[in-house]
Amino acid sequence: MSGGHRIRIRALATLATAAACLAAAPSAALAVYPNSMSALGDSITRAFNTCSFPFIDCPQNSYATGTNTTVNSFYLRIRAANPAVTGNAFNDARSGARMRDLPGQATTAAGRGVEYVGIEMGANDACTSSEETMTSVASYRADFETAINNLRTRLPGARISVGSLPNIYQLWSIFSRNRSALSTWRNLGICQSMLRNAESSARADEERRQRVLQRVVEFNTVLREVCATYAQCKFDNNVGFNYRFETGDVSTRDYFHPSITGQRHIAEIEWGATWVF
Repeated sequence: MSGGHRIRIRALATLATAAACLAAAPSAALAVYPNSMSALGDSITRAFNTCSFPFIDCPQNSYATGTNTTVNSFYLRIRAANPAVTGNAFNDARSGARMRDLPGQATTAAGRGVEYVGIEMGANDACTSSEETMTSVASYRADFETAINNLRTRLPGARISVGSLPNIYQLWSIFSRNRSALSTWRNLGICQSMLRNAESSARADEERRQRVLQRVVEFNTVLREVCATYAQCKFDNNVGFNYRFETGDVSTRDYFHPSITGQRHIAEIEWGATWVF
């Protein structure tokens, strides 16, 4: 066999091996980094209460679209691999938003024509003024379905990531003996469905907390089930809910919203659960 024939045979073998590896690789691993993105949600996505001035939105610290290198947001991670996304990351979340607001936010994202959409919505549907005012599971599902269908129709090529709701019972647990937190929750009326009578160990109060926790679990089930109906949607498999956050992850201004450290940890755990770009 001539040298030229041997070279051609080796080249063909190399190409065949490469093709076989590509065929065996998961489709998500072949996804390219997006050129644009939109983050939908509430005050968590807006990084509320993380600025030097208190009780305002601070999107530069957002786990999703922030520019603070300490947080190392989704946007910064994407930009490091794809500079084309620079200036094309939009934080369309709104502090205080509930799931009923997500269809409108989805419309905004669709109007931008983005290639990637991150969603973290629902904490305010469980954290309300009382147990009785929590959003029903049926309404939560209907609004989430509307939002996903909107994105499916208007952004058929976009990839969607959906984060699970955090475990707000864990929030009560780590601060339930902290006098400053108890006073703040009471005076500011924060998440009274879960945090009312936070110092109480009475059976009625614990049973209420467990019912609120169950509603969060049900909301996360809705996110998983609806997201699973669309091939371009990826749920985080409850990594957000299962994350055992600590006191340093929470702002000491309201003992409710994530601190900058908390935003950094959200970015870390949710990035590991999103699409493999």
